[in-house]
Amino acid sequence: MFGLFKKKSKLEVLQKQYKKLQQEAYELSKSSRIKSDQKYAEAQEVLAQIEVLEKQRK
Repeated sequence: MFGLFKKKSKLEVLQKQYKKLQQEAYELSKSSRIKSDQKYAEAQEVLAQIEVLEKQRK
């Protein structure tokens, strides 16, 4: 309850976005390979941003 209004960090937002894109890519892989590959590419871009943020934390 105390964390109800806690603002998410940029890293947490990117991780959630990455997970969503990966799930969408998986679902699209069943019907459209091209669209699936596009979502996977978007996910990889987000992953690169996550890695940059994690390096900055250390």
